[in-house]
Amino acid sequence: MSGAGASSRAQGFTLLEVMLAILLLALLLAGTYGAIRTAVNAMHSGEAAIDRTNRVRVAQEFLRRQISRIMPLSFGTDESTNTNIVFEGDGKFMRFVAPMPGYLSKGGPYVQTLEFAGNRSGGRQLMFGNEMLNGFDPEEKSGNEPVLLLDQIADGHFEYRTLDENGELTDWLDDWEDPSVTPVMVRVVVRMRADAHIEFPEMDIPLMLDVGAMRIARPGQTLRGVGLQNGAGGMRSRSRLGGRQ
Repeated sequence: MSGAGASSRAQGFTLLEVMLAILLLALLLAGTYGAIRTAVNAMHSGEAAIDRTNRVRVAQEFLRRQISRIMPLSFGTDESTNTNIVFEGDGKFMRFVAPMPGYLSKGGPYVQTLEFAGNRSGGRQLMFGNEMLNGFDPEEKSGNEPVLLLDQIADGHFEYRTLDENGELTDWLDDWEDPSVTPVMVRVVVRMRADAHIEFPEMDIPLMLDVGAMRIARPGQTLRGVGLQNGAGGMRSRSRLGGRQ
């Protein structure tokens, strides 16, 4: 009997051994949890980075599409000069006429706006507004609420480029002074906030239909950047007439 009792006690665990085993198990579980949490955080960070990149890419594609398709169509009249308004723009605001993407359009051209608007945090947001050209009144407030294209912007502005009387491209302008014609190119400059963790490459967007900005060329002269000869003045006249229809 005494031998059997001694053998049974030898096969058990002491309290110290049990406590050491529990401690080792706790350390193992803590290490596993830390590894899982690190992996989950890395996955969320990767997803957030992909989301930020996608949002910037979609905004750039939309801007390039809409700006490049600006049309020299009138959406108002300057009463002081009795001239048609086909384009308005300064450092923070643009208004123009362009077609909307098919899935957003109800047919016909739209008067569209792009604006770097301030927000409550002191930064800026790039807002987009649109309204059908048919029936548009610049004096009345649009019923369509602006759509947020891009946020987490520290600062941003637009610049414009056109052709001088010699057919040469001018320097970039911060303000568009002639609303009766469109620019040849538009530059979009955006500086993102540090917490956005992404850069917005500078965009220089040429207009596909830039006849609204052409100046009359001398006989035999080529308008550089557009590759048209002699007919620039006539094309500009036709575009202006088209804007008055």
